[in-house]
Amino acid sequence: MTTTAHTRYEVAVAAEATLGEGPTWDPAAGRLIWIDVLGSRVHTYDPATGRRTVRTTDQHVGAVKPRANGGLVLNLRDGVALLDPDDTFRWLHHEPVAGRRANDAAVAPDGSLWAGTMRYDEATGGGTWARVAGDGTVTTLLGDVTVSNGAGWSPDGSRVYYVDTPTRRVDVFDYDGELPHNRRPLVTIEEGAGFPDGLTVDADGCVWVALWDGGAVRRYTPTGELDRVVTLPTPRTTACAFGGAGLSDLYVTTARVGLTAPHPTAGSLLVIPGAGQGVAQPAFTG
Repeated sequence: MTTTAHTRYEVAVAAEATLGEGPTWDPAAGRLIWIDVLGSRVHTYDPATGRRTVRTTDQHVGAVKPRANGGLVLNLRDGVALLDPDDTFRWLHHEPVAGRRANDAAVAPDGSLWAGTMRYDEATGGGTWARVAGDGTVTTLLGDVTVSNGAGWSPDGSRVYYVDTPTRRVDVFDYDGELPHNRRPLVTIEEGAGFPDGLTVDADGCVWVALWDGGAVRRYTPTGELDRVVTLPTPRTTACAFGGAGLSDLYVTTARVGLTAPHPTAGSLLVIPGAGQGVAQPAFTG
């Protein structure tokens, strides 16, 4: 298969996020939500109007997703919390663990939140991946991950893709609507190309994965073949998601953390217009 390379990008939001992450299209509000994990900030961006908002959280935030009845669900350092439309804050699942923080999360087809954690020191096996239902019930999916990162489902819901970053793999599980099973590698990122971070799945069932220290987003087919590469100017590309009215623009978050001479785009929200066709993501049911 021929691999197509793209380098065309735009700066959607010029920013200096320490650890930009978690882009998520909110169709009800017509906006993109993204975060700065270590800056404890939740950003929104409306591409139609250019309107932006920034909210500061009381602790490090790993992911933020829209809720079906309005408001947001937040994967925070000490657990999963709800923010109501009137700005009322409440914990849905409070489980502080010393030295551990929240990381990436995704909403499953059934509306549950699959939330990851990791140790601040990235100790091997110190993180988790868990399913949090709308009523706050928690089911541990994996209890020995290191840097729990991107997750996403195939368009028909039969597969779920998952990244534990230091493994260099994008893994795939079979999914029957309950729990994932039959884990196996979809692809392993070669040495020198960076580490897999956040991901999204498009309407063709292909997996787009951002490469930390790779300065790129790659698209893999459902059989694990590389068929597209988007090269970006800053090395710490962290996550990607389709957004915009037609879900055809690919938004990419970036980070400045650890860079001694960051590129001007480091920490900004980037966009590749017309990159592909995304799939509408479910909102959290809680």
